Amino acid sequence: MRVVIQRVQQASVTVDGQVISQIQQGLMVLVGIVNEDSQADIEWISSKIINMRIFEDEEGVMNKSVIDKGGAILLVSQFTLHASTKKGNRPSYIAAAKPEIAIPLYEMVIKQLTNDLGAPIQTGQFGADMKVALVNDGPVTIMLDSKNKE
Repeated sequence: MRVVIQRVQQASVTVDGQVISQIQQGLMVLVGIVNEDSQADIEWISSKIINMRIFEDEEGVMNKSVIDKGGAILLVSQFTLHASTKKGNRPSYIAAAKPEIAIPLYEMVIKQLTNDLGAPIQTGQFGADMKVALVNDGPVTIMLDSKNKE
């Protein structure tokens, strides 16, 4: 499982011209799922997202987590995080899980993040043509991969 975490002042997802999700201060999280992902990957990723100290404290040092700041999370599935560009100029997405595997895992990530955050999270719409807007704060952008534990 791969994620891109962006600290944001605000973020939203629009589908068919309608805003379906939005947050103010918090984390915009893009998640890419592969067939081999498991509950252990979900738990590791969720714990990292929730506890990552990337918000500034009173001294301006990145020393607070999204929980500490009372921030929100917007989670969007993005299969292109598993693009392979080894051959040619057209990315291959063969490593990304197909919907029959990805959707249940995505729903498990939503549940885990909600439990770990202690509050509902916002989400994109799986498989939809989404327009994602955000104001990156910092900018702060972190990438994680549960298989490499980094």
